[in-house]
This record gives sequence, C-alpha cells and structure tokens, in this order.
Amino acid sequence: MTRLCVSAATLLLASAQLVFAQTPAASAPPAYANNPKFIKAMHEGEQFLKQNRAAFARDDFNKANKIAGGGCFECLEDVYEANLDEHDYKAAITTTGRLSELAKTPTEKALAEYERGAALFYKGGDKPKPDQLQAAHEALHQALSDYPRYAAALYLDGQVLAHMGRMDDAKASFTECVSCARPADPARLRAEHFAADPSLSLKRMAPVFAVTALDGSHFNLDAMGGRVVLIDFWATWCGPCNEELPHMKKIAKEFAGEPLVILSASWDSDDAKWRQFIQKNEMTWMQYRDADKALTNAFGVQAIPHYFTIDTDGVLTSEMLGEGSDVEGRLKKLLAKAHEAEKERLAAQPSVSGGTGGS
Repeated sequence: MTRLCVSAATLLLASAQLVFAQTPAASAPPAYANNPKFIKAMHEGEQFLKQNRAAFARDDFNKANKIAGGGCFECLEDVYEANLDEHDYKAAITTTGRLSELAKTPTEKALAEYERGAALFYKGGDKPKPDQLQAAHEALHQALSDYPRYAAALYLDGQVLAHMGRMDDAKASFTECVSCARPADPARLRAEHFAADPSLSLKRMAPVFAVTALDGSHFNLDAMGGRVVLIDFWATWCGPCNEELPHMKKIAKEFAGEPLVILSASWDSDDAKWRQFIQKNEMTWMQYRDADKALTNAFGVQAIPHYFTIDTDGVLTSEMLGEGSDVEGRLKKLLAKAHEAEKERLAAQPSVSGGTGGS
C-alpha cells in the first residue's frame, strides 16, 4: 500500500485551519477551472476567508461548486474550512459526506474521513461525549485504513484516544505520527511531547507554529525547552499598542536573563515602516511581521494589543486584551513554576561521583 506522510503541522486546533498535502496522480484540469465565473467565485471566497468572513466565503465556494456542476472537490474542501471557521460543526460533518461522495482516490477518501473525524471531535467542545469520541475515532481509523501513515490523522487520533482515556493507544498513535512526520515539520516536536506524556494533549495547548524573526532567528514554540513564552500582537499604527510599548520595554528589561522568550507579532503591511519603527524604538526582543495573518488566525486574534502567556509545556495559560493587562504578574507566576520545575529536574538526575585517587 502507498505510504503517505502528511504534515501534522497543519493541524492547528485553535484555529481549526486544516490543510492536506495531497499527492494525487497528475491529471488535466477540469473544464470549469478556466471559467471566469468559477475563478472569480473561488478568489472572492479565499479573500473572505482571509478577512475572517466565513459565511460570505462559504457562499462563494458553494457558488463555485454550482458552476462546476456540483463535482468540485476543491470547492467543498473550502466550504469545509469555512464551516469550521463558523464553528458550524454539524454543517462541516455534512460537507465531509459530500466530499466522500466525490472522492475518487485513496488520498481523497482519507482526507474526507479525516476531516469528518476532526469535525466530530470539535463538535464535542471541551468535554466531548463518549459516543462523539468513538465516532471521531472510527472516522480517523477509516482514514488510516486508506493511508496508514497519515501523520495528521495519527496526531488527531492520539488526541481522541487520550480523551477516551486510552493513554497507551494514544502514546502509540503519537509515536507513529513522529515516525511519519517530516523532521522540519513544526508539529513533530509537539507530537514527541505528547508521545512522552499523552495527558498533555488534554490541556489547552497553544497552536503549533514556527516563524523566522526579523533578526533571522527561528522560533518554534515546541523547541523552547523549559522557557516561558509571551506573545504580543500589535501594529505600528495601533494607538493603544504604542501606549503599551513602554510597558513591553519594561517587561523585556525586567525579565532579562530569565527563562522567558518574548515574540511580538505585528499586523503591519509596510515592511520598511515596521523595521524603522522597531529600530527607532529599540525593540530588542524577537520581532515578527505576520503579513499573511496566519499566526493571528491560529490564535483567533481579532483585536490588538493582545497578549498570550504560555508555560514551559506549551500550555496556553492566559489571554489578555487591551491596555493595562497584568502581564508581569502572570509572567512572575509562570517563571516561578519554571524555576521550580528546573530544580526538580536537576534533583532527579543521578548524582555523578568521579575523580581518581592519586598520590
């Protein structure tokens, strides 16, 4: 059977933005792909998705599918994404049924079942019922029957199994996901953490992401290794953000030398203006311009300034919006826990007695 390793990094549960790296055999594009009305509907739908206007996006993608005669797999994929953005999981499940009817290849069949499993899992919310978990597991199991090394399905099934209390099975699923995921996949480290401790997957984890900062350094949340993380969403043109800037500079100075990483993610579209602002205001911590809003959408941010604190395990511990947020207080508590955890780790290490006698 063909082996397919699909990126688990795309499984960003906070935003439910799921992408499937398909590898179907090359084929000629369908006739409707060159239809100007089809192209326009798809383009407008994509723009609406980027603007977080999911209902309008859904309507455009359905329009495109109608133009295609109801047989456009890609259109329904986008409808599914819009359904998730609207948190309309019942509609998303219905859409996966339509996808299954159109699926022609094992790849497409696996994708439809995987997305059905995801929608069933999300529908359960923070406390999914046993029957919802079982239905999600069965859908994911079917996806894995089509492609046993489907990393995203293994990752999600690990979470489902953990919620079912089947920790040994969850561990096995996460371990298999690690063996399949690409080394460069940002979610591979998260899967490794879950394989070591499946109970972590039950917590409110921050989204998986990796970015390259302004200074060229690479940031992968799951590679922070015992450090607390503060993420600050802002923009140069945002008045309240500018008022918060002295606060951010104070935090960076106050906690220098602590196991803390600060990442400021900007909404600026003008790269030059953003760079000049950072240099002028001596913003010495890690800076990233979220030009495509991928990180913004992953965290579900709709207004700035917006802060998130994340503990050393990658757990999202607090979310603060607007001016006057008690960021320092949250950080002090998290750093105290980080120091305590480090002491416990060192104490648990076997003592090394060495040296050789001599005269």
